[in-house]
Amino acid sequence: MAQDTLEASANTADLTAGKSKVELRNVSKSYGDEWEQQQVIDNLSVEIRPGELTVVVGPSGCGKSTLVNLIAGFEFPDTGEILLDDKPVTGPARDRMVVFQETALMPWQTTYQNIIFGPKLRGDLKGNALREEADRLLVKVGLSEFKHKYPLQLSGGMQRRAELARALINNPRIMIMDEPFRGLDAMSRGLMQEFFLRLFEENRRTNLFVTSEIDEAIFLADRIIVLSNRPANVRKVIEVNLPRPRDYKMLNSPEAYEIKREAMGILHEEAMKSFKSGSGSDFAEAYGKADS
Repeated sequence: MAQDTLEASANTADLTAGKSKVELRNVSKSYGDEWEQQQVIDNLSVEIRPGELTVVVGPSGCGKSTLVNLIAGFEFPDTGEILLDDKPVTGPARDRMVVFQETALMPWQTTYQNIIFGPKLRGDLKGNALREEADRLLVKVGLSEFKHKYPLQLSGGMQRRAELARALINNPRIMIMDEPFRGLDAMSRGLMQEFFLRLFEENRRTNLFVTSEIDEAIFLADRIIVLSNRPANVRKVIEVNLPRPRDYKMLNSPEAYEIKREAMGILHEEAMKSFKSGSGSDFAEAYGKADS
């Protein structure tokens, strides 16, 4: 009976948690001393809608990771405000969990120990309830047989899944993904995209996903936010009206092609601005060679 109650509660949490919205209002951020400041984000306003998977793309070096750090509360805007469900973001908190490009799993802890670390440290989930919730998530991410393995004994894709479970056990209101599949080989990356998409479509938790891959953005997103060259602002918000559940065949549809054409056109313009100004990112250099 207790197990049934826990499962019912967990399933209800999956369905009701994470339906939060984030608003950025006239946000600006710069770095450096006053006499040589570099403006990274300039007067940026956008809304991350509840229950949607919002993907951010932009030229390399435009400020995508800075945007992640601001929403996560690791850094603060110079001007403007960031609101989570109409309340100001004042610092890091468990309601915003980040999965980074590089693994943050603690190598001296097992998969299971990494997953339970947050709630165990806070003491807000204990004993059988903590073990059962961790086991439920291990099943969900397909790592039950690897719960006693250490991170170095896991493949890159398994490490990514363990990080997802470690974030999800905190029941965040928004998941923030900062190019989480960037270091994976092509096959592992494709499998992780499909896995992550199934996980999202199951619970519709609000997600902000940063990527440099347009196909990945189209495959995952409800909306794509296309950022300008630095200092970053929103060039375009593109609605991705492809039906869910999705599969890779949809990327060959006329609708997906049109989204890709529009996004790539904007990114080309923005990357060439960087290239011509001499700030030169890899993205811009690639386009410069293609145009020559």
